[in-house]
Order: sequence, then structure tokens, then C-alpha cells
Amino acid sequence: MSKQPKVSKRGAIPPFFVMEVMRAAAEREAAGLEVLHMEVGQPSTGAPKGVVQAAATAVVGSDPLGYTGALGIPPLRAAIAKWYKDRYGVDVPERRVVVTTGSSGAFQLGFLAAFDPGDRVAMASPSYPAYRHTLTAAGVVPVELPTGPEHRFQPTIELLEALDEPVQGLIVASPANPTGTMLSREELTALSDWCRANGVRMVSDEIYHGLTYGTDAVTAAEVNDQALVVNSFSKYFSMTGWRLGWMIVPDDLLRSVECLAQNLFISAPTLSQVSAVAAFDCTEELDGHVARYARNRALLLEELPKAGFTRMAPADGAFYIYADVSDMTDDSEALAKQILEETGIACTPGIDFDTARGRRFLRFSFAGSEETIAEAARRLIAWKAGK
Repeated sequence: MSKQPKVSKRGAIPPFFVMEVMRAAAEREAAGLEVLHMEVGQPSTGAPKGVVQAAATAVVGSDPLGYTGALGIPPLRAAIAKWYKDRYGVDVPERRVVVTTGSSGAFQLGFLAAFDPGDRVAMASPSYPAYRHTLTAAGVVPVELPTGPEHRFQPTIELLEALDEPVQGLIVASPANPTGTMLSREELTALSDWCRANGVRMVSDEIYHGLTYGTDAVTAAEVNDQALVVNSFSKYFSMTGWRLGWMIVPDDLLRSVECLAQNLFISAPTLSQVSAVAAFDCTEELDGHVARYARNRALLLEELPKAGFTRMAPADGAFYIYADVSDMTDDSEALAKQILEETGIACTPGIDFDTARGRRFLRFSFAGSEETIAEAARRLIAWKAGK
């Protein structure tokens, strides 16, 4: 009798549940039924016009679009460094800019360079599920800090100091997914100072920078030169499918990140890199998208309470409403399925973001068109009235 080959435990991680919701929504659409998409954090707009034109020029040009250096093409790294100077007033050396295959590639490279198997990395709960899953696959232990409205769903020094064992890393996200909450300059600086004092590596997820409503986000590059800073072209720059992100990497991790990138990815997609240089000249178009998100946000904050969603996290940034639905259900997965079946609205249950309390929450994305968001609000109000 033959023996079964081994299957690694690294892949025994939970699914990214929003993708499961997207699949259910796609099946509904394939059956000829309408779906209003509020489940995924993806702009309904495409890449900026300047990026599309740059891509078209590159495709028909003489450059064969082969591999690039593992850290990215120099013009793009220089443009990103200039972005930090222009946007934040921070001098970031071009050599510390690493272009990656989306923020997902950045997290893989950063986590592998900064942490060893058995290390412990803290993060707020709720938070983006891929933090936990990517760390787990690498043999690193995710440590969830149970946050709530009293913490504005952000990590605090008090929560960190209440841990039974020390941590080697801390992930912060401002604006955060799924809550949209932000850290003030004072809060980010205090967490940074705590990390420095305790030898803890800060990882700052900044992929929703640019998507804020009233207060600009602060970059960790301004307060901690030992932090790993992750950003992406997917959200503000509206380039999800181009699979392009970047990291600001501290000097002590730079060579490790480069070697890992060479071996794991070779390089980020060349066409995306060449085209993305133009993205930084498209801010007028991109800020128009943000103005639309702001209108969608205002509409939902006014209309969702009429549909029974009265307890929502402060949506300071990003494009999400995170709603406590514990007065409706203790099974947000079932509620999300019911809403999809009865209204055609796809939303995401909180189980993706909070393993302990996620069944009490739903996340609604308002990254879609104004027409989609307005229609979804009308349907949810009618659904509530008919229950």
C-alpha cells in the first residue's frame, strides 16, 4: 500500500471570507440576479487616465518589459520617495523604498524579514484577516488585542502592557480595515515610543492613506525610522488589479527584504511599475474619487440607522462602515447571506476581522458608485420595514 505524501500545516489557515462572499455574489449574478456590491474594498473606478495612457505607450513601445531589479525600477522608487516629501514633509531615502507585488507581497516580505517562527506579533482585533493568516503561515504567532468603541478599535499601550507575554512586533493600521478608525499623531507617536523602548518592530499598514474625511493620516515614517511602512496602489490610486504596492524599509532589514524578494517574486509586475510612475500626477482625478466616497459615507451614516444599523464604528477613513448587529443576530454570516438573498446586497460578516466577536458585526463598503450606495440604502431600509 502506498503512503500519502505530506501536506504542510502552513496552508491550514482560514479562508479570506470576503472572497467567499464574492463567490456567492458571482453565483447570484451568473443566475441572472442583480447584486449591489458592498462586500469588497475595491474602488469601482479604474486606474487613473494617466496610468492607462502610460501602460498603452509601454505595451506598444520597444521595451520588452522584462524583469526589473527586485527592489523596483528607479523612476518609481524616486516618485514614491518624492510623494513622502510632498505629501508628508518626510525625507525618505530612495534606497529604502521597495516596490512589491501589492501590499500582500509587502507583508510577506516584511514579516519574513522581521520575525522568526515562534515570535509574537500584536494587532488590534478587529483587523485585516491577512495579517493573522500570513503570520500564521510563516510560523509567527498573531496576538489579538480585543478593542472596542472605548479604544476606537485601535491598539493602546494599556492593552499591550496587559499581555501575559512580550511581543516582538506590533501592527498598526490608520485608517484601519474594517473600522475606518485612525490614530492621531499623538497616539501613533506614543505607540512608536513604546515599541522603541521595548524592542518591538512596528509595522504600519497605510494602504488607506489619502482616503480620509476631515483629518489627514500620519505616516509612521515620520515618527519611527525602524518601522516597516506598507502602502499600495490599490485603494487611493484605484489600481487593485495592477498588483502593485511598496514598503519603506529600515536599513537593518533592507538586505533581507531584497534577498527574499529576489527569491520569492523576482520583481513586481513590470508593466504596472512603468505605468504607476504617472499615478502621482493624477491627484486631481483621484481626489474626485475621494469626494465621492465622502458623499457615500455621509449618506450611509444618515440612512443605515433607519435600517436598524445604529451602532457603527467611527468611519474616519478608508471606505467601510463596521456595524454592530448584535441586536439583530449572533450569526453575522447567516445575516449576510439573508441580506444577499432578500435584497441583492453583498456585505461582509465580521468573522473575517474578529475571531472572537465577529459574529456580532457586518462590514459595508462604500467604495462603489453613488447610485449603487443610494440604492443599497433604500433596499436596506425597505428590508428592515418588511421584517
